[in-house]
Amino acid sequence: MLSLRAVNQFYGESHILWNLDLELVPGECTCVLGAPGMGKTTLVNCITGYLPVQSGSMTWLEAGHPPQDLLTQPLEGRVALGMSYVAQDRRIFSQLSVEENLQIALLAARVRSRSIPGMIYELFPELYSLRHMRGGELSNDLQQQLALARALVTEPKLLILDEPTFGSGQRFINELGNIIRRLSRDFGLTILLVEQRLSFIRRVADRFCLLHRGRNVAQGNVALLDDKLVSSWIDP
Repeated sequence: MLSLRAVNQFYGESHILWNLDLELVPGECTCVLGAPGMGKTTLVNCITGYLPVQSGSMTWLEAGHPPQDLLTQPLEGRVALGMSYVAQDRRIFSQLSVEENLQIALLAARVRSRSIPGMIYELFPELYSLRHMRGGELSNDLQQQLALARALVTEPKLLILDEPTFGSGQRFINELGNIIRRLSRDFGLTILLVEQRLSFIRRVADRFCLLHRGRNVAQGNVALLDDKLVSSWIDP
């Protein structure tokens, strides 16, 4: 689905990402983890097009289509390819209703159909009964549901989630885990997850990429993400 090779990124003269390699396998959930300030969100912003890449390659791979060089694609071009992003701060429209938030996502992505897919309210049944309520009047957990629903309304091929459990209650975290597992295993969606909760990562991810000072210091099957590895690079 997505292949990164020797990606480097700078903020001014500060070298943030160092020759980073990453493979996102179709239909799998890959988690990027690491201590704060190690380059996780920078990596996401490079993939989505919010930040430029100094050097390296990012290639979009889709069965039946020629490879696409993401570095030549603007942000909106990456959305058109099938990329969708949920930021940590959610970025919903607080004065618009739940349904209006979803409709705007369809319009922004220039989706031909303006009908909200049935899977949205199937995955998020609470939002259906609240579809006329303003986004800003929802609880934190429901706002996160709305942000996720808005990202899914265009039926993307790659879903990027930046710390989706942050500030959420345990009930929603459990529900979110069920949703992520279903999206990857039942719907075949490729997911890139930035997350800190190890129990959550081990529950939902298939693969992991551990960053330390912008370098990929470990990666592989999530079964390899043991306590010794984590304590070596993340715990004080």
